Amino acid sequence: MIRVFRAVAPLCAGLLLLAGAAHAQDAEGGADTAVGSTVQPARLSAADKVWVARIEQELNHALTFKARIQQIDAEGKRTTGTVWMKRPGQMRLAYDPPSPLLLVANQGKVVFRDSQLDQTTVIPMDRTPLGLLLAQHVSLSDGVTLTAFRHEAGLLAVKLVRTASPGDGSLTLVFYETPLALRSWSVLDAQGYETRVTLFDVHPGADIPASTFDLPAQPEE
Repeated sequence: MIRVFRAVAPLCAGLLLLAGAAHAQDAEGGADTAVGSTVQPARLSAADKVWVARIEQELNHALTFKARIQQIDAEGKRTTGTVWMKRPGQMRLAYDPPSPLLLVANQGKVVFRDSQLDQTTVIPMDRTPLGLLLAQHVSLSDGVTLTAFRHEAGLLAVKLVRTASPGDGSLTLVFYETPLALRSWSVLDAQGYETRVTLFDVHPGADIPASTFDLPAQPEE
């Protein structure tokens, strides 16, 4: 569901689980304790640990889904689109017109396409937060550290950083308590820019054609 929280295009402040935009204005609040040289694990009660285990189980149970999304970037801009996911390793996020942005994850890479600028960016999947969410087995402890846990108002939130490089940013996953299901996520990049994505009209277990995850044409190396 965590590294390289950086810009991949000047028009996009934090694509899905990828990055904050370098062009975004300074955000109030900035980076929190997850962004630094030392990572501090959250102190969890016995009840908290039970919930974290249930969340990990739910993430591993979700093999496919299709949903609509609303994204709010670091500048407060709202964008909508559709996301398709098939674990392990496949995701497509298509933003609604007039946005020219498309993200496809497959074959161990994340390809970001901006058709308006005719720009394509390729990043290894394991250097993005998608490496966590799309893994064969989702783990909230293997290579990542849970730095915060909240349970209030019928919602659960877990905040994660890469253990080896916490300064790269954090990923927060928010779940409905009943029934337990992913509601939203937010990415805080190393510059303190935050992008939030909320799911709605979710269809778990959706039958998704393989062609949905065809990668856009990539620049020659």
